[in-house]
Amino acid sequence: MFGIYLKRELSRRKKAALVIAMGLALGIALVITVNSVSAGMSQAQDKVLKSLYGLGTDMTVTKAQSAPKAGSSQGPSFKFGGTSTSSSQSSDRVNTQGGQVLASSLVTKVAAQKGVSSAVGSLTLNVTKVDGSFTQGKAKSSTTSGSSQQGGPGGGGGTSSTGAPQVQGGGANFNVNSYSVAGIDVTNQTLGPLSTSKITSGKTFTTAQTNAKVAVVSASYAKSKKYKVGSTFKISGTKFTVIGVATPNSSESTVDVYLPLKQAQTLGDSKNKVTTIYVKATDSKQISTVKSTIQKNISGTTVTTSADLASTVSGSLSTASNLATSVGKWLSIAVLIAAFLVAALLTSSAVSRRVREFGTLKALGWPSRKVTRQVVGESMVNGLIGGGLGIALGLAAAYTVTAISPKLTAQLGSTGGGGQGGPGGGQGGPGRQATTNTLEIALNAPVSLTTIALAVGLAVTGGLIAGAMGGWRASRMRPADALRSVS
Repeated sequence: MFGIYLKRELSRRKKAALVIAMGLALGIALVITVNSVSAGMSQAQDKVLKSLYGLGTDMTVTKAQSAPKAGSSQGPSFKFGGTSTSSSQSSDRVNTQGGQVLASSLVTKVAAQKGVSSAVGSLTLNVTKVDGSFTQGKAKSSTTSGSSQQGGPGGGGGTSSTGAPQVQGGGANFNVNSYSVAGIDVTNQTLGPLSTSKITSGKTFTTAQTNAKVAVVSASYAKSKKYKVGSTFKISGTKFTVIGVATPNSSESTVDVYLPLKQAQTLGDSKNKVTTIYVKATDSKQISTVKSTIQKNISGTTVTTSADLASTVSGSLSTASNLATSVGKWLSIAVLIAAFLVAALLTSSAVSRRVREFGTLKALGWPSRKVTRQVVGESMVNGLIGGGLGIALGLAAAYTVTAISPKLTAQLGSTGGGGQGGPGGGQGGPGRQATTNTLEIALNAPVSLTTIALAVGLAVTGGLIAGAMGGWRASRMRPADALRSVS
């Protein structure tokens, strides 16, 4: 009886049912769209942070760069040998990047802290290579001529004199090439700079190559220098052999050349030193606690977490993320509340127009609970129809965003020690700030099963709210109301 009556009433009031369902559908579709876009923003931010961190790294430990001493110079300094008429010259300047160097023993101390799963050290260097040649000029004398009169008859005649020698020709032609080098712990490559990339040609380091003269280069640097597996190059006179080419998992790599840590320490004259300690926590929910523990027990260090880095991300990605998480969520909540109220009011209004019907049913012996159940049942069906339409509209909107894949830019600020792009600081060394600190991310809008479940829950909730309001109104009707409506 309940099902038959329900079907008949819904078929008789198709327009009213469709209006209620569409109101709920728009609210649910907006919630799905905002949730999916917010999820896409989170994924985009994760990609940005992974370009700075090692994959699986929860935090980094560094030491801020100290102010230079009075009278000291931190500018580039190159020394060349004696020159001949045309002599080729080459010199490498190797210096550490980021903040001050840390003792390698601190890696073990950090790893021993409560809540730390593992820790590895890395030494980041910047190599500035200058090569070219001097051409020696040639000294040539200049001659001047003129005449002068010697007083007296028959006196006079022309004279010539030799001026100071002048150097002509000569000069210098030099090229400057700057690139970044990361010394990594080859015994634990799951953390650190190389963990954000995958080897696409050749192989990575083995645990036996702790002090081997081998290197892995980034794909972009290998392309620019035409390096391949087996190629060789020199840094400060030391020859290294390329054993692998690494491609970053996301965005652009901030490191050009990867070397075993001991080799990097030798090149940078930083024996038993590191610039960054990469840390993984035992529980991702305790990262802030682990950060406090490290800062308390190891003074003078700066601990940077992914949350700290996220606060430095600006650009259109940050703006869009803020809009999605603040304005978007509040807008979807407001629309959803409005949809629930409209559905409740329309249901209540429809009940008011059915006074004769419900009064007659009560006169025939229907209890109030049965009348209420009937109204709630109709509202639930309307809610489920609205939920189905809302899910379809929400999925269509999310698919459209993913298909268009709008490009968002993320500008990365600096936290902790070291500046950006200057000598001894920043990502990638001089001349790389524009490429490594501004990333372009394609926005996707993934829809999870949790979002779908939320949509179904909202549809049921909307139906219950509308049904409860309409059922309450219907339960208060009396058979006498039906008789008055007839008269």
